[in-house]
Amino acid sequence: MKKREYALMVIALAGGILAGISISHYIPVDRSVAQKPVGKPESHSHEAENHQEEKAVRLTAAEMKEFGIEVRTAGPSKMAVQVTLPGEIVPNMDRMVHIVPRAPGVIRRVFKFIGDQVRAGELMAVLDSREVADAKAAYLASQSRLDLAQAKANREEMLWRKRISPEQDYQEARNAFEEAKITLKSAEQKLHAMGFSESDLVRLSSQPDETYTSYEIRAPFEGTVIEKHLTIGEVLKEDAIAFAVADLSTVWVKISVYQKDMLLVRKGQRVVISPGKGISDAEGTISYVEPMVREQTRTAIAIVCLPNPEGLFRPGLYVVCLLDVEKIPLTLLVPKTALIQEDRQTQVFIETPEGFVLQPMTLGRSNENYVEVLSGIKAGQRYVAKGGFTLKAQLSKGTFGEGHGH
Repeated sequence: MKKREYALMVIALAGGILAGISISHYIPVDRSVAQKPVGKPESHSHEAENHQEEKAVRLTAAEMKEFGIEVRTAGPSKMAVQVTLPGEIVPNMDRMVHIVPRAPGVIRRVFKFIGDQVRAGELMAVLDSREVADAKAAYLASQSRLDLAQAKANREEMLWRKRISPEQDYQEARNAFEEAKITLKSAEQKLHAMGFSESDLVRLSSQPDETYTSYEIRAPFEGTVIEKHLTIGEVLKEDAIAFAVADLSTVWVKISVYQKDMLLVRKGQRVVISPGKGISDAEGTISYVEPMVREQTRTAIAIVCLPNPEGLFRPGLYVVCLLDVEKIPLTLLVPKTALIQEDRQTQVFIETPEGFVLQPMTLGRSNENYVEVLSGIKAGQRYVAKGGFTLKAQLSKGTFGEGHGH
């Protein structure tokens, strides 16, 4: 009996030892960790942070081109001090005209409407005018009287030279001829003032009688119809605006200059025009600064003439105008596109032998596009000026390919 009990004790002891070995294999005991106070894992956190900071990204030239990553060398530059002012796109007033009829009449036909493109001399509308008919009739009558006066003067001159009629008859006929020439010239100038050309006057005698009342409104130059103030059957006075045509290949930017900024704005100054709404910025120079301040707004107007070949700058569009008023030399300047904000810290990717690494920076003065660097990178260092956010996102995901993220 004692031997049996002894054997059972040995078997139980052996099972316990085996069980202990199995448990210790799956739950390793780290005495150094177990002895640390609970709630103080700082050393592990710092190691993770240091490991993260040491991560670098290596890219090939093809990958940099694919992801639009631009690398520059840090160095000294000049930062423009800028003033931001509101502006509005308006037609170029030097290339805009309000078309008025040169004679009153009733609108008979209209050929052009708002938004239509017109060529120089193109017919826009036709009206019936009694005044035009009277002017044409007076011209034709004056022309006939001139022909008769010339014939009589020639006949009287011949008779006088043959001593058949006295010299006084010849002189009277000569004076009547000169008066007829003056009358015809006056009638001709009246038609020219209404817009009739020399070729129109030549064709006038051969035109049918029903066209004598017709007056044609034509475009003065190539442009766009931006206003229309007539309808068929309407009576149009000679001082009423029928159309407004503008050449929108160039436009004006009217900049409102506040009183506090007037000493900073001058003719010839460079301006960046930012319309937003998906339209690229444009550059121009101030061609005119209003010499007087407007009483109601207490602002003056500065004008920039802006090329508009694609017609993107439409009149009425509000824009933001950035004016460079001073340039400050700085030791180190980087574009704002290089900056990456993370955990309330500003960083930039710098180029190292291991690849691109995030580097914290301290910043100084800035304008719309650039910022001064006080510390973090040095002159001569290569940094990512554009594409840093893409680089950061891909670094976080580790998707640049095997061996690129370390």
